[in-house]
Amino acid sequence: MAAGRGFLLQGGDCAESFAEFHPDNIRDTLRVLLQMAVVLNFAAGMPVVKVGRVAGQFAKPRSSDTERAGGVELPSYRGDIVNGLEFSPDARRPDPERQIQAYAQAAATLNLLRAFTGGGYAALTRVHDWYLDFIGRSPQGERYRDMADRISEALGFMAACGVTDATTPQIAQTKFYTSHEALLLGFEEAMTRTDSTEGGCYNTAGHMVWIGDRTRDPDGAHVEYARGIANPIGLKAGPSMSVDDLLRLCEVLDPRNEPGRLTVIARMGRDKVGEKLPPLVRALRWEGRQVVWACDPMHGNTVASNSGLLKTRPFDRIMAEIETFFAVHRAEGTHPGGLHVEMTGQNVTECTGGTGAVTDDALSMRYRTHCDPRLNAEQSLEVAFLLAENLKAARQTRRTAA
Repeated sequence: MAAGRGFLLQGGDCAESFAEFHPDNIRDTLRVLLQMAVVLNFAAGMPVVKVGRVAGQFAKPRSSDTERAGGVELPSYRGDIVNGLEFSPDARRPDPERQIQAYAQAAATLNLLRAFTGGGYAALTRVHDWYLDFIGRSPQGERYRDMADRISEALGFMAACGVTDATTPQIAQTKFYTSHEALLLGFEEAMTRTDSTEGGCYNTAGHMVWIGDRTRDPDGAHVEYARGIANPIGLKAGPSMSVDDLLRLCEVLDPRNEPGRLTVIARMGRDKVGEKLPPLVRALRWEGRQVVWACDPMHGNTVASNSGLLKTRPFDRIMAEIETFFAVHRAEGTHPGGLHVEMTGQNVTECTGGTGAVTDDALSMRYRTHCDPRLNAEQSLEVAFLLAENLKAARQTRRTAA
C-alpha cells in the first residue's frame, strides 16, 4: 500500500458496546466491508486489505472529563470498557470488571469472524449472499447487484477453465484483520506479549492499533507504548498536526522506515483538508518516508443536528473530504492508500444525506450509536463506488505517466 500497489479499507463501529453485541450485527458489518472491498477490487483492479474496527474498539477518548445535564455534572462516558452510557452516578463510575467483559466479547467476536472468513461465507462465489435486503431498491443496491452479476459470470468462466474455489483458496476464503485505538494503556499492556521465536513485542488484542489525535504527543505514554510493539501502527493526524511534529513522530514510531509499519490517517475535515494536508504529504515525500496515507473523513465533519440534541455527519461533507484527499495526492504524486470510516451494517439513521436522503428530522428514527454517528450500509456502498472511481482514475494516470 505504501508503494501504491494496494488499498487499506478500515471500518467498523465508533465504539463497540455490550448492549449491541450480537452475531447478526457482527455478520452485517462484515458483509458491508466485504461488499465495499469487492467494489474496490473489481472496479479499481487493486488488492484491498480489509481491517475492521472490531474485537477491541471499546474505549473512547473524550474532549472533556465531565458532562453536564439538567444541572448535574458527571464523569464522561469513556466506552463500555470503562463505564456506562446511562447518565447516572452508578453507570458513570469506572468499573474494572468491564475489562473482563470486553475481553470475553472480543474473543467471541474474533471466533465468529474466523468462522465467517474461513468457513466459506466470504467466498467470492457467495458475492450475492452479502446483499442486505433494506438497500435492495436503492441506486447503490442496483449498482452492486450489476457488479455481482459480472463477477459471477467471470467466476463461471474461470470454473470452466478449471479454476474453482476447490482448487484456489483465494476464491473460497479472505483475510480479515482487526484493529482498535490503543487508548486504555493498562489493558493494552496486559495484552502485549513477546514473540518467543523472533523476540519482538506484539499487542495480541489486534493486528493493527492506532494512536488518536488527542494522544499523539511525541513524549507521551501512548507514543512510547506504540513504538515498542511490532504491530502495524496507525497515527491520526488532525488539522493541528504540524510538519515538525509529524516528522518527529515518524522517526519515533518508524525509525527504520519500513513500508507498512506506519499508516498516517488524515482527519482534517472538509474545510481544512485542502490547506492542512498538502504540507504534510509533501514533507514525508521529500524525506522519503514510506508511509501509508489513509483518509478518515468522519471525525472532522461532526456537527450538531438542527435540534442540537444529536450529533451527525453530513454525507456531502464526508464525500467532499475524500475527493479533496485524492486531489491532494494527485497533485503531490503520492498514493492515496486507504480509507478509515465509522460504519455499520445496520440500517441506521445517523449521518444525514446520501442517496437514501436521510434528513435531519429523520435522525432520531434509528439513531443507535453509543458515541459518534456512523455510515449505514447504503452510504458505505456509495463511498466505495466513489473510491473505486478515484482509484481507477489514479491508476490510469500512473499508466499514462509511465
